[in-house]
Amino acid sequence: MSEQTVTIHNPVEDFLRMDRIPHIWCPGCGIGTSVNSFAHALTDANIDRKNLAIVSGIGCTGRVAGYVNLDSFHTTHGRAIPFATGLKLANPKLNVVVYSGDGDLFAIGGNHLIHAARRNIDLKVVCINNLVFAMTGGQTAPTTPGDVVTSTNPYGTYDPSFNLPYLVEAAGAVYVARWTAFHVKQLARSMEEMFAKKGFSFIEVLSPCPTLYQRRNKMGDGLDTMKFYKQVSKVRNGAPTNEVALTKSGEIVVGKFVDRERGDRGDYGNLMHDSLVDALGDDYVETEACSCQ
Repeated sequence: MSEQTVTIHNPVEDFLRMDRIPHIWCPGCGIGTSVNSFAHALTDANIDRKNLAIVSGIGCTGRVAGYVNLDSFHTTHGRAIPFATGLKLANPKLNVVVYSGDGDLFAIGGNHLIHAARRNIDLKVVCINNLVFAMTGGQTAPTTPGDVVTSTNPYGTYDPSFNLPYLVEAAGAVYVARWTAFHVKQLARSMEEMFAKKGFSFIEVLSPCPTLYQRRNKMGDGLDTMKFYKQVSKVRNGAPTNEVALTKSGEIVVGKFVDRERGDRGDYGNLMHDSLVDALGDDYVETEACSCQ
């Protein structure tokens, strides 16, 4: 009987720079799980990868840009949104995805994020929320719930945390959802829906940080966190975002919260185009590469 060579190929490998694998993420971290869902969303939505760009900032999630086999950009701390805005305005045909962490997007990058949502810039933002500044030592982040022990709050965090879906909806996002690293199928479908939207879209993904968040708070490892997500998560599609704030050990409301159109206002690219046409009339000339229509 002749021997046969069996080659095992995971389709997700097509989306990764395999020469950079294994990755640096800790065992039990949920970032890699989210990337797996992202790869399936790209496949199911039939996204043209030649017209797709990924922008990440600094932090654990910021390393996504270096691992995906796509046009990707690893930017400076908190500047993923303005960098992505420049890409989108320079080439509106691009699908531009911002893939970064809660610290990068809502601490130093918070000002950029709320104004991108206000302007309704056509960006797809995936925020991996591990509730702490993970890469730099486990400091308290804008998303850290009360009573959580961190390196900067060793006796428990007491300052209020951001409710991310509430914040981005108030700023003007047209699509807002939240899932956890346990909800892989739902997350992939939500990402696919996001690609079909025109305007500022935002998905929050709750992800374990077993090395710093779980360990310091005696919450077990990554598997324990997945069991916790399964036990306490409740799907409430359409839930008012002011009712979905997170606590250390309470219920986690997940689902699609916002899916709306912006009416006559449109997205920022069309706003810019229409304003220039009104102001310049026949003197306004747009090239094919910069067309916003």
